[in-house]
Amino acid sequence: MTVSLFLDESSAPSAFRRVPRTGVIFATEEARARGYRPGDPRWCNLGQGQPEAGPLPGAPPRLDAITLGATDHEYAPVAGLWELREAVAAFYNRTYRRGMASQYSAENVAISPGGRAALTRAAASLGSIHLGHFLPDYTAYEELLELFRPFLPIPILLDPADGYAFGADDLRREVLGRGLAAVLLSNPCNPTGRLVAGDELEAWVDVARQLSCTLLLDEFYSHYVWRPGAAPMQSAARYVEDVDADPIVLFDGLTKNWRYPGWRVAWTVGPRSVIAAVASAGSFLDGGAPRPLQRAAVPLLAADRVEAEVAAIHAAFRPKRELVLRRARELGLRIEPSPDGTFYAFASLAELPPPLSDCMVFFHAALAHKVITVPGVFFDVNPGQRRAQRMVRLRQHLRLSFGPPLEELACAFDRLERMISTVAG
Repeated sequence: MTVSLFLDESSAPSAFRRVPRTGVIFATEEARARGYRPGDPRWCNLGQGQPEAGPLPGAPPRLDAITLGATDHEYAPVAGLWELREAVAAFYNRTYRRGMASQYSAENVAISPGGRAALTRAAASLGSIHLGHFLPDYTAYEELLELFRPFLPIPILLDPADGYAFGADDLRREVLGRGLAAVLLSNPCNPTGRLVAGDELEAWVDVARQLSCTLLLDEFYSHYVWRPGAAPMQSAARYVEDVDADPIVLFDGLTKNWRYPGWRVAWTVGPRSVIAAVASAGSFLDGGAPRPLQRAAVPLLAADRVEAEVAAIHAAFRPKRELVLRRARELGLRIEPSPDGTFYAFASLAELPPPLSDCMVFFHAALAHKVITVPGVFFDVNPGQRRAQRMVRLRQHLRLSFGPPLEELACAFDRLERMISTVAG
């Protein structure tokens, strides 16, 4: 099946290149062409990349109104409002760095208008280096790694047969063997839910420190941790020795962990020299995050609010995770591995009857039943399409989101069950 990854291919003026769609955008636009609209109760969206954004039992009240002051009509500093930068630094020190001599300050934080903007600022600040990235990983990394030419993206293949495992010794070998000056990854991983935590994460930070290899860690799902015995929040910030010397750069924001995706308020945390660089990049890339939303975000990082929000997330999302894993396996989908983090399950379709074992066929068949998923091929990050046959490697995989409410998830799997049973005969 031929699939268009582009929008409006024939109508763009010749001066513009064709820009590919990310997985979620592709899935959503294909659903829109079949009548989907956000909030339509007739549809079940297992493709969404956002959590439930409404009230949850036990969570702090949703902030649903912002009063504007006179200065809110002005630009904010590109690096972010000082008070929000201080609040972010205090959150990391309080949560991960109690009793440690080296502490983050406001100068170790830059605020950006969304997670993609934070990552784009970092990419624009990199030099002529080899940058490692994992397969599979977040779909938006693909165009990000292609857009800026000074660095060369180096793919690191993870094996589903090993649960996508990749240890500190593997990291050391890749850094030394491929001459990597930086490695980009999501942790927990979108789409697999693979989590690097505890002693393993500490060992990763040690390797980065010893080899002067910068870890660019997308921690946007770091409050969605399901591994038994693990702390409910994870961050490499816990294992940094010197906040201004260790080559550890963290990305997070309100989008997932605070469940305010529409605010587009995110941050970068790292050495002051890195923060100065990404802030400079922000001056020509995006101009900074909105002032009123930054100001309103400050109280959301208070200790009591964060603790209550994390507890509510775990209480609400753990049953949803269990439902998705159980129903997926009952349908013949193989989850590899069971996600230790995020609100996604990465499912193999290999055991389904053809043609549903192909993710694009499954995706379009599910749309006919008003269920949205994300085909696995989009997570085969391939900047510049340098590797041939992009659509082959993850063609039997699918990402399922348990971001929607429990009732919507149950409905979606009822529909998928009918779809699969019809094909199986």
